[in-house]
Amino acid sequence: MLDQICAAALTMAAPVASCASAVPADQAPPAVFSDAQQAEAPPEDPVAPDAARTAPPDAPAQSGPNTIVVTGSMRRIDPLQGVNAASFDAAQAIDKAALGPAAHAYEHVVPAPVRSGLHHFLVNLHEPVVAANFLLQLKPGKAAATLARFAINSTVGIGGLLDVAAKRPFKLRHRDNGFADTLGFYGVKPGPFLFLPLIGPTTVRDLFGFSIDRLAAPLSVGHFVAPLRQSTFTAPAAVMTALDKRVEADPQASEVRQADSPYARMRLLYLTRRQAEIDDLRHPVHSHPAPGLQAPETPAPRN
Repeated sequence: MLDQICAAALTMAAPVASCASAVPADQAPPAVFSDAQQAEAPPEDPVAPDAARTAPPDAPAQSGPNTIVVTGSMRRIDPLQGVNAASFDAAQAIDKAALGPAAHAYEHVVPAPVRSGLHHFLVNLHEPVVAANFLLQLKPGKAAATLARFAINSTVGIGGLLDVAAKRPFKLRHRDNGFADTLGFYGVKPGPFLFLPLIGPTTVRDLFGFSIDRLAAPLSVGHFVAPLRQSTFTAPAAVMTALDKRVEADPQASEVRQADSPYARMRLLYLTRRQAEIDDLRHPVHSHPAPGLQAPETPAPRN
């Protein structure tokens, strides 16, 4: 029963949780799509025929914080658009009927300190995987800082319930990282966009990287703490993670629902955020927009 609850919660959380880390463009460098993987602005009909749509190369970028002008072929970016859009619509219906209300109840019933503690605990479990990927990206300083965070929060922070490392005198903030980021860092292209049950928006590259991270996490932490490998822990942890991410992603969920083309908006938010994260790993100080591209959301800096 716990496994079924876990699967259902992850299915419903996936459409919106992946956009939760985005912040306004004036607070972080804008994203830059590669020539081969440029994304297209949301069309009026998100499931229209896959004819290549391009904007004139000299078209001026419109003003405003939520304006995106991008060129590219939707056939190349989203070849399974019809299937993906149907999966997205089903997930949206489930979110509206069940996960959204459950997340709001979780937010209002569970005290904020308890929710914060659970959030920090679950994030802390992933820190060894983050550190390993910084090593793979030849960033030993960030890897060492991440391992220091893990050690401090696992001890002084009562097993990660408190994010002591982010405060004085340590000031070691959390940085997201994963094997999909490592692949992107070394130039592996995203591949086709996908929207999958239990996963939500992703790409071929990100799906592969996510799978590697899921396999590595129990090896890095669960080997030392046996209960973390048991379904009695993993299933409730997955449900709590889904609820936590759904609460965090609520503003983005509302934005997607209110868009003229919710599926296209969700896809664009995801692809923009992921490209910005890869660009920030490569060039943490200098990130420049491509001509005609103004991204509304970019992630918190990873440098």
